[in-house]
Amino acid sequence: MFMQRVKLELPEQADKLLLHSCCAPCSGEVMEALIDSEINFSIFFYNPNIHPVKEYLIRKEENIRFAEKHNIEFIDCDYDTDNWFARAKGMEDEPEKGIRCTMCFDMRFERTALYAHEHGFKVISSSLGISRWKNMQQINDCGVRAASHYPDIQYWDYNWRKNGGAHRMIEISKREEFYQQEYCGCVYSLRDTNRFRRSQGRDRIKIGVQYYSADESNA
Repeated sequence: MFMQRVKLELPEQADKLLLHSCCAPCSGEVMEALIDSEINFSIFFYNPNIHPVKEYLIRKEENIRFAEKHNIEFIDCDYDTDNWFARAKGMEDEPEKGIRCTMCFDMRFERTALYAHEHGFKVISSSLGISRWKNMQQINDCGVRAASHYPDIQYWDYNWRKNGGAHRMIEISKREEFYQQEYCGCVYSLRDTNRFRRSQGRDRIKIGVQYYSADESNA
């Protein structure tokens, strides 16, 4: 049995949160935790790193589906891939969790903080850190750095994995039968994941095929 959720409160007694979301599986538990705590929030979807566009659209539509189910505002930001590739130039062969990922988090959080500043949000956060495949400190550092550009914005570095959050993330994904992405998102992550799979005698990733199932015993 998973630990019961604790009631959350936004820092500085803020009245609403702008939550950057990378995908439905990662944001599902975060969204339900916020809803249970009666926190007013909006989803901000800005992920120009996701490649190819088919993968991007599936991830976005799954997130929209879950947001609409709970009547949560979904803010769909630009898919400016040219900007992302320009920033990634020279980092094509960097490892996962390296400087390319820092650049990617910086880029996404910078846009999140700007939107928050322009639309009256005092606090931003992200669902990225709930994934065990991510470096939480790296993500939080990027979030704090982006928020520091605006005196009225604070990055909330709440650990969404604790109190059973990481386990509930998987259970929600199974219950909702979310699309199950098999790589982080960018073209270089897809390339490196496929290289690894080939080294293990496995087939290449097939976009739009894998979904969580309520009947699965393991994620």
